[in-house]
Amino acid sequence: MGIIATNENEIKIYYSSETSIGKQAYAYVSASEKKVLGIDVSKTKVPGSHWVEIADGLNIGGIQKLINREHPDFIKEYGDKKMDLDQHDWLRILEKHPETLAFPVVIMGKRMLMIKSPSDFVKYMEPDTTNQENPD
Repeated sequence: MGIIATNENEIKIYYSSETSIGKQAYAYVSASEKKVLGIDVSKTKVPGSHWVEIADGLNIGGIQKLINREHPDFIKEYGDKKMDLDQHDWLRILEKHPETLAFPVVIMGKRMLMIKSPSDFVKYMEPDTTNQENPD
């Protein structure tokens, strides 16, 4: 990772408190025994460089995948037609309309996770005895 500071003993969550999944995911993450840093994108401006790093870390194929194009605010502003924009344009949409963030993103140490349902985080809170990472 590069720009976003990470710590094995801290969990960062990028979420929107304006969405039910954002609020619920934040509640699940807050139940963790680790220190939690919640970044509510509806109240805190997130730099474009962070969004680029998040999209790369999630390996989702670009900034546009972070945006919920079915969100009412997105449709109201940009319509429901398929848009062919460059990365810079998608960043501007996310910066101007953070409520369109498609899903919360959790950063735990070097891992970045998409939280598509609030309970997705639960499986990451429990120790994984079947697929432990190699410390080398």
